[in-house]
Order: sequence, then C-alpha cells, then structure tokens
Amino acid sequence: MSASVDTSVLFEPVQIGKLSLRNRLVMAPMTREFCTDGVLPPEAAAYYARRAAGGIGLIITEATTIDHDVAHFSTREPYLFGAAALDSWRGVVDAVHDAGSAIFPQLWHTGLGRKRRQTHNPQVESIAASAVSSGSLVESTGDAIPVARGGTLPRAATQKDIEAVVAAFGQAAFEAQQLGFDGIAIHGAHGYLVYQFYWERSNKRSDAYGGSLENRARFALEVVREIRRRVGPDFPIMFRFSQWAGWDYKARLAHDVPELERLLLPLVDAGVDIFDASTRRFWLPEFEGSDLNLAGWAKKITGKTAMTVGSVGLEAPLGDPATHASATSVATENLARLIEMTRRGDFDLIGVGRALLANADWANIVRDGRWDDLRAYDAARIVEGY
Repeated sequence: MSASVDTSVLFEPVQIGKLSLRNRLVMAPMTREFCTDGVLPPEAAAYYARRAAGGIGLIITEATTIDHDVAHFSTREPYLFGAAALDSWRGVVDAVHDAGSAIFPQLWHTGLGRKRRQTHNPQVESIAASAVSSGSLVESTGDAIPVARGGTLPRAATQKDIEAVVAAFGQAAFEAQQLGFDGIAIHGAHGYLVYQFYWERSNKRSDAYGGSLENRARFALEVVREIRRRVGPDFPIMFRFSQWAGWDYKARLAHDVPELERLLLPLVDAGVDIFDASTRRFWLPEFEGSDLNLAGWAKKITGKTAMTVGSVGLEAPLGDPATHASATSVATENLARLIEMTRRGDFDLIGVGRALLANADWANIVRDGRWDDLRAYDAARIVEGY
C-alpha cells in the first residue's frame, strides 16, 4: 500500500452514548489461556497497555468467565469473579486508561465447548442448550475447527440452570462496572452457550427456549436484559454474534435479511448498543444481491454502532491451516477495501486481532503509513505468553 493512502477515516473519533473513543480501531478479543485459576499474571497489564499505547481506541479483552460452575473453558482463562481475579483486572483497567484507550471485558459461558477435564471441577457435568456433543455438530465440509471427540455428553440446561447463568452474567457485568471498565461485551458467537441456544442444530428443546427463532433467542435476551438491569442505562453493552460456529464455518443463524432482522432487533430492545459482527473475512458480502458484509447489515437493520472484524491486515482467515503452521504474510491490500467500506458508512468500528499480536503499535504504524514496519503474524505467538 502506498504511504500516500489516506487512512484518516480509521482515526475519526466515535461517540457511543456517553462513551467517547479516540478512533474506530478496536483490539478484538483473543483467548490466550495464560492464567492460573482464573487470575491474570502481572504481565497482562503491560500486554493490554502496549496495544493502547500503540494507538488502539478500544480494547476488548480475551474471553472472561462468569461465575458459574461449568462456564469455564479451562482453568487458564481469566475469571470475572473472586477477589484475586478481580484484583488482577484492576491493574489492566488502570494501565489501559493511562495509555489513552477504553476497555470492555468479554464475558462468556462455553456450554458444550467446555474442556471439562481441564477445569477446576471436572466431576460436574457441562450444560448446553441440549444434550448434544460437539462432535455430532461437525459436518464433513472440510472447513471447520477440529474439535475433541469422546467424553460425556453435556446435559440440557434446566430452568434453574438458565436463571443461574443469567444472574451470573449480570453479576459479572456489575463487577466490571465497579472495576472501572468502560462497557461490557457479551460473547454470543462461535458456538458457545448463547450461540448454542440460537442455533437450531444445537438447540433441540421443546420448551419456551426451543423451536422458533424467537424462542431460541429467549436466553440471549434474558442475559442482555439482566445486564442492563444491573449496570443501568448508560453503560455500553456490546453483543458479539456470528453466523458460523467453531464446529462448522458454513453454519448459519440467519439465512436471509428478514431472519437477521428477527435476530437483531429484539437485542436492541433488550439493551444492546453495539453489534460485533464476527466474520472470518471482513470484505465478503453476507447475502446475495448486496455487497454489505455482516456488520454492514447489522448497522443497516438496527441503526446501532456496528463493528466489523475478520483478517484485517492479514492474508489468511481465522482457522486457515496456514495460520496454524507458519507465518502469515502482512496484507495491506485489504486495508484499501476496509477504508472504502468505512468511508461509505458500512460500519463504525474495526476489530483488529492477530495483526495486533505481531504489532502492538499496529494502529500508529497504519496511521503514519509506515508499511515496511509491519511484522508478519505467526501462530506461535498465541502460545508464547503475554
């Protein structure tokens, strides 16, 4: 990309309610698994602060577990409960604010995605929308993240389970607000618990939480409403959604625009302020007959702030074998497309993930047009620590 390319649109400030962001660039959430029993190591504050100092406007943390016995992915992701874990987040929030960025924690419950044998209570059954295994959800498309086979089935969540999980999401959001976070992000994508309720292949329920899309949406709406109740009207709520699941990249929650409207508009009524539309390649159209991507449709349908994400600044999409085997080349060509889509108002925010692992100062490099300074992402960075 030419150094003369005008990237200024990426650095325009964004206002979301009472929250002011210095630019459109967001550090996308990336699970790292470097914690001990849910407590962040001291290095985490510097890890996030480097990205803030590098020019990012908003940081979305790695996925963070709510206080429910079987929410955990493993014991190595951070928790947003318990004195030690909460205290470990205080230093992160302060460091990011000192470096000039806002920060949201991403809250999740993994459901049937839980690594049961690697959690602190492996004797307790996992829960899911229905008693189905992750292996049974894999279609032979040749285009999905490998999943572990074997183990025991999760059990279908009871009404009591659902109420407990909803309350845990609300409590985690409240704790985040007390810690000084600037908003909250809900992980409703990629095949985790919220998605499992939405997806007709993982939700086989016959009660009020199963069947029609409206019923399958009920759990997510209860989570959002409880968070809004706990944090009040002015604390921003972001909702990450995706068409794809970790077990099937070709999965779809909404097959057309009217179905996407049925999915998104109730979330607005429940209290969502920002839609994080998770795709693997941001430049691909979502539906035939329009070149809008998923974030573009989210903004068009809801009128709310929308964020795009997916291989920004990289050649290979998430899950591509190249990203698990060797370095992935820096791509500046897709930034020209990103700038074009941003200028025409398709979306408001831009999530940058793996490129930020290779370049903590990615935002400043792009702002200054120092393309030769960009370093290639290598998947080994995921396991190297903070």
